[in-house]
Amino acid sequence: MFKLNEHGTTVKTELLAGLTTFLTMVYIVVVNPIILSDAGVPFEQVFTATIIAAVVGTLWMGLFANYPIAIAPGMGMNAYFAYSVVGSHGGITYETAFAAVFISGLLFVVLSLTPLREKLIEAIPENLKHGISAGIGLFIAFIGLRLTGIIAADPSNLVKLGDLTSPSALLALFGLAVTIILMVRGINGALFIGMVITGLVALFTGQLSFKEGFIGMPSMPDGLVALNPITALGDVVSYGLYAVVFSFLLVTLFDTTGTMVGVAQQAGLMKGNKMPRARQALLADSVATSIGAMAGTSPTSAYIESSTGVAAGGRTGLTSVTVAVLFIIAAFFGPLVSAVSGISAITAPSLIIVGCLMMQNAAKINWNELDEAFPAFLIILTMPLTSSIATGIALGFVSYPLVKIARGRYKEIHPLVYIFAVLFLYQLLFLPH
Repeated sequence: MFKLNEHGTTVKTELLAGLTTFLTMVYIVVVNPIILSDAGVPFEQVFTATIIAAVVGTLWMGLFANYPIAIAPGMGMNAYFAYSVVGSHGGITYETAFAAVFISGLLFVVLSLTPLREKLIEAIPENLKHGISAGIGLFIAFIGLRLTGIIAADPSNLVKLGDLTSPSALLALFGLAVTIILMVRGINGALFIGMVITGLVALFTGQLSFKEGFIGMPSMPDGLVALNPITALGDVVSYGLYAVVFSFLLVTLFDTTGTMVGVAQQAGLMKGNKMPRARQALLADSVATSIGAMAGTSPTSAYIESSTGVAAGGRTGLTSVTVAVLFIIAAFFGPLVSAVSGISAITAPSLIIVGCLMMQNAAKINWNELDEAFPAFLIILTMPLTSSIATGIALGFVSYPLVKIARGRYKEIHPLVYIFAVLFLYQLLFLPH
């Protein structure tokens, strides 16, 4: 079913890759409820909705698209939902905001059923694709460094070296050393083994504890939040949430497309300039966004942490199915998941190492042609600095036509690149992002 032999992988490798991906992204089932609870959504509601959206999207990706890419509510979009949509629009309740997410999800499904998104993948210039992959690598490495305190905030320079003697930084540095030694020694499952060893050290040093126990039953206090498309559309029109719907649509479109291209390139699954079974893959996050909004969570996205599973050998949808099954199990182990995902030093070493592996795409960029190199460089630079995959892609798309036109090579550009350059420029200048 998953064509394991064709992809040069085994059941054991795929299961281990799925476990690795799950461990690096399971933090979302705790972080997402914390962020959305600031908008008034009950914690238990978002916890369960997050798992429902992740299971639906990731299962779809595994079973229909056969890609080792996991789907879950996206970081960034949840903060935009909580603080920009609910927080700044007067009189907007979270139920109304979910109506906007629901409508954007349905539009997303329609777009995914058309050739547009597949054409978009083909239209992205080759050097921009390499820039996206390398930029994602820097971004996730930066996340790992920041979450563990190895990199800290600085009032003058924005970031600085953190306190390396802090328990979190020491644990992360230990985990990084162990994992990289396992990697260079060619040990199978090095990323996962590194996490296990780091977790055991965290347990024995008192950083990891299970005070709340291990098991908890999932619940949805408010039931389904958005269900009727007509009612949801009415809410969008009544409150004038057109810009909100457009922002959700544009950002999730490119966030997911960029991540899918980056992870597929890393896994060697791209066929030239095309992504096989692209429509099925792109439907995964659009369907998950719609169902997630019904249950009570912000838009979903393909997860950059999927690259850790690919680094562990994942090449097929069996990796994704494994992730989905683990999310289902996690629904009944809320306290346990909360405790482990709360210690970022356990998973941060994997993020840093995978960031290194993804940077190899920078070597494929044509640095001798400035009109090709500069937009790719802008993507690589701005993804970690803005903490947004979509913003990095936006700046790359805006700059690419400009430098091509300046060089008199405007005919080389796909018409879709021009269209999205204008849309991105409008979004960057006039809409929240």
